[in-house]
Amino acid sequence: MIGEEKVIIVDHLTKDYGHGRGVFDVSFIVHKGEVFGFLGPNGAGKSTAIRHIMGFSRPQSGQTLVNGLESFGNYYKLLEDVGYLPGEIALPEGLTGWEFIQMMSDLRHCKDRKRLDYLLEKFELNPAGETKKMSLGDKRKLAIVTAFMADPNVLILDEPTSGLDPVMQQVFIDFIKEEKKRGKTILLSSHMFNEVEATCDRISIIKDGRIVSTFDTNDIKHNQDKNFKVQFKDKKNYQKFVASLPRKRKDALTVKTPSISSCDNKGLWAVVAINDKFVDKFISLLGEYDIAKFEEIKFTIEDYFMQFYHEDKKFGGVL
Repeated sequence: MIGEEKVIIVDHLTKDYGHGRGVFDVSFIVHKGEVFGFLGPNGAGKSTAIRHIMGFSRPQSGQTLVNGLESFGNYYKLLEDVGYLPGEIALPEGLTGWEFIQMMSDLRHCKDRKRLDYLLEKFELNPAGETKKMSLGDKRKLAIVTAFMADPNVLILDEPTSGLDPVMQQVFIDFIKEEKKRGKTILLSSHMFNEVEATCDRISIIKDGRIVSTFDTNDIKHNQDKNFKVQFKDKKNYQKFVASLPRKRKDALTVKTPSISSCDNKGLWAVVAINDKFVDKFISLLGEYDIAKFEEIKFTIEDYFMQFYHEDKKFGGVL
């Protein structure tokens, strides 16, 4: 169960590397027992924020705290109860997987062989080989095992399933659900919608180093608003319809009146968001127009996310 205790605090964090790179006035809180998603494409600022949370970098302004302890200057103290999984895995050369596990066990004072065996079996990892010869997937599995083997109460995970195949990605998602039931506090940075939707209680979307929205996952999963795509037979009907409705705000999770989420004057279509209790009236209203096509569109976290990124052609609608 999610508690009121604030385990991770990011308070007006700013680190400007120049040329628009970095994080700018970023604030969010992760409560005890919560899985908090940090969602954005590569380069949006997720890893920068996490490096500050772990105490690897000094903020230019603002602060980050874990368990009430300011991060910068306290990295080794944080590791006493924090499991960290970096986005980029850089394992030391000259060691086997077993030797790396032993090194991390000594660092974390971890003696629970039963927990280690459980993780090795779950993630189907044989750590006998040299780390430099391991596949990207096995390196990621090794990092996951060492992050979780001390059974920490706080997990900070940066792109945790990067490099894993789809089957193992699902194993990881199921594992996070298990850890959540055990009351762990988890910050999960990702660009994968299925990952955050399946595991997270709340999500912050980051764009160009700034938080653009923070919301409860259930607000989208159980949203009473519906989305309908309406295509018109001619431009006259399309223009009349579009002019009659307001535009939906990007950050609006609910709508009180029918609102246009997006439209295309070439394709002569508009996507309309409307609360479920007004759908019948809306359908009656459409009787005044010459409609070519009408269909309901399920609204997802990906749809909400793309409202902030749809203008960026480089994403093409998919991360």
